Amino acid sequence: MRNLTELSLTELISPQGFDCDCGKHHVMAIRHVKIGEHAIEFLSEILQDLTIKKPFFISDQNTYRAAWQYIEPVLHEVQIEYSEFVYQEEHLEPNEYAVGSLTMAFDRSCDGIIVIGSGVLNDIGKVFANAVKLPQVVIATAASMDGYGSNNASMIQNGLKVSLYNACPQAIIADTRILAEEPVHMLQAGLGDMLAKYVSICEWRISNLITGEYYCENIASLIRSALKKILDSAGGLLQHKENEQKKNSKEEQIIDREKTDEQNRIIKKDRSQYYQAIENLFEGLLITGLAMGFAEISRPASGLEHYFSHVWEMMSLQRGKIPQLHGLQVAVGTLLSVAIWQKLLVYPASSAAAINKAEQFIDSFDQIQWENMVRRIYGNKTAVQVIAAANAEGRNSKEKHAERLAMIKEKWHEIINIVKSELPGYQDLINIMRKYDLPLNPQEIGYSEQDKQDALIGSREVRNKYVTSSLLWDLGLLYEWEI
Repeated sequence: MRNLTELSLTELISPQGFDCDCGKHHVMAIRHVKIGEHAIEFLSEILQDLTIKKPFFISDQNTYRAAWQYIEPVLHEVQIEYSEFVYQEEHLEPNEYAVGSLTMAFDRSCDGIIVIGSGVLNDIGKVFANAVKLPQVVIATAASMDGYGSNNASMIQNGLKVSLYNACPQAIIADTRILAEEPVHMLQAGLGDMLAKYVSICEWRISNLITGEYYCENIASLIRSALKKILDSAGGLLQHKENEQKKNSKEEQIIDREKTDEQNRIIKKDRSQYYQAIENLFEGLLITGLAMGFAEISRPASGLEHYFSHVWEMMSLQRGKIPQLHGLQVAVGTLLSVAIWQKLLVYPASSAAAINKAEQFIDSFDQIQWENMVRRIYGNKTAVQVIAAANAEGRNSKEKHAERLAMIKEKWHEIINIVKSELPGYQDLINIMRKYDLPLNPQEIGYSEQDKQDALIGSREVRNKYVTSSLLWDLGLLYEWEI
């Protein structure tokens, strides 16, 4: 088959799908993707194609303000009847309450769901659309996360962060006029979510070696290509925001009237570059979501770096605090993950001493102490689910540990080569993150040194995915590791 990196977005969402060398037939249910200035004008055409006669709009106060001025004229022009629900919460959580509120407000005469928003609203919309068995359209308001095109929703269920697999949206509309107004920190979150792909692809390959987990090089290449395209064009994102802030000042407004044609040409070019950079960022995030759908798992897009974020978010909920944007937390998690590997690269994991240490660790493993640790980090209520899931999977099984340890010993040289080929250098990553003013440590996003260590330890228990903290556990290093 053709390399996925050679295909356009339109070709990637072909309803025929693709037979792949990995053994899977990659196909997505998305039928329409429109990205660009005035993309919202395709809404009526998309609704007609999906046979949606009366859509039900879901938004919050912020996304409604950002997008409705562009949506309403399109609906009015073709006289589309609709109903809507606008969440009033200042900070909306993707939990049972949010889905329940939506269910109680739903107009059952509607035959389609349209979500106006990004991360949380997108996840809630997927779960709800799947529950009522109606087609879903997403009108994006921010290039801040990679879940638009995926078939999974990141939800909070009984206090635990979980991935629920649902149908993906049938159509995604990203009008750059709307995206261009998103706050700087949301752009930074989008960049942070893409930087995470360095770690997720690396860990996916490592897990394939150690556990035999399914892996597709074609999908991995697609994500690498999207990440490169974003970084190549991302320079204009924050610069344009600075220019826009200056232009909004009274002094700049006065000067603007006196600008020469050449100066106005430069401004127009700058805006064009900004729109293109936003399109590239959104497209890269969308492609990552498609990759998850192709693989039928979240593995291509999330690893340890996402689990840092998940644990921190659960900590915030337990403390009654509002967590930082997912992408900003993930950015910090990415840097911490790369820092771990900087040390692991010089660790002699295949040596007799290292293997002996790992065997001594599992021989002395105390299930009761482990359960107490889980309760301390996750809280008693959430810990019940975490412990039950781990026990059902045999996550702490000595037999399974022995099998993985044997593979680590045999494949350590290959693992090192994977890390060197996939991960940026620690200082190189810091330089990228500083360039875009991304947070560099947990303290900048509201978490302590203890929270950092607890998130590393707790990350292994988020769910049954083999990540770097799983490897540290197998080597008997996790509980003594300091980042």
